[in-house]
Amino acid sequence: MREYLRLPGGQIATALLACARLGLRTAFVSSVGDDGVAESVLGPLRSAGIDVTRVLEIAGAQSQLALIVVDTQSGERTVVWHRDARLALPRARLLRADVERGRALHLDAGDADVAAWAAGVARAAGIPVFADVDTVAPGVDAVLRAVDFPIVSTQFAEQRFGSPHAALRGLAALGARYPVVTLGERGAIGGGEDEPLASPAFDVEVRDTTGAGDVFHGAFVLAALEGADAARALRVANAAAAMNCRALGAQGGLPTRAELDAFLASARTRSIAASGVPTR
Repeated sequence: MREYLRLPGGQIATALLACARLGLRTAFVSSVGDDGVAESVLGPLRSAGIDVTRVLEIAGAQSQLALIVVDTQSGERTVVWHRDARLALPRARLLRADVERGRALHLDAGDADVAAWAAGVARAAGIPVFADVDTVAPGVDAVLRAVDFPIVSTQFAEQRFGSPHAALRGLAALGARYPVVTLGERGAIGGGEDEPLASPAFDVEVRDTTGAGDVFHGAFVLAALEGADAARALRVANAAAAMNCRALGAQGGLPTRAELDAFLASARTRSIAASGVPTR
């Protein structure tokens, strides 16, 4: 081990921070322990203007953490994480108004029952639901049935559906409006019918891939809220993810809107596309 760093992260926290850097107003609903670690996670969010007043501090619990080993040659990482069972969000502490006041809801499936409830509230209010799902666990399908834009990893796609292409079809069958599978250095594919739309990754010098998927989610939400078509949304998301890979940590390379626009205007995608032929 050449170096050890203690850095903030988290699936939804990083996605929301990406959204905030790109100009969106965001609020975070989650839980942390009272172990002194929470501020390292919440501090960057608070500094970016993200509303963290709904984050619960659970007495006696440990905040979620992950040990991430990064290969200095490729930038690829191996993640081992731990979540204290006491961090489970109590349904009784959640407010419908917190969901209904937003233009979009982005969630994970860590607490599947809570996620499915929140997604149902959002859909009933006509609010689009985005999800980051990367673990096959009990209750995950109930969450996916209530999500408009599920964006899943290759690993989840293969474990749950057998392949990325099968995952697109399976997610569409569960009710997704537009499913996406991220493919790392091969970009991403989206769509649930016919030939999927392939969006290649951008050619950058990768230092650390930690957080790339989370940033992809945040930028995709931004593009969708701006009315971008599928090709544009995937391209914007791939660009933001690539930019973050140039720095250490999940949040080390988050772009501003001006930086993202400049990157999109000048950067090149990889010569090998994700898979499939763009159809729209």
